[in-house]
Amino acid sequence: MEAEFGRRGVKTKLVGFIIIVLGLLDSVLTVRGGIPAYEYLLLILFGACVFAVGAVRGQQRPSAKAAEV
Repeated sequence: MEAEFGRRGVKTKLVGFIIIVLGLLDSVLTVRGGIPAYEYLLLILFGACVFAVGAVRGQQRPSAKAAEV
């Protein structure tokens, strides 16, 4: 059961990382184009929040109900 404990939240962290990277790429491209890109900062912040949720889920132990199954 220890292997399952370490795998919780991996998908959520991966999605959060992808959102952060997309926000960073979009903001760099719009700055290069000469347009200020403040809305992409919200995308980066949202990605960081999703990543944090995945990190918290990864630290939680599986419930006793799931261990019985």
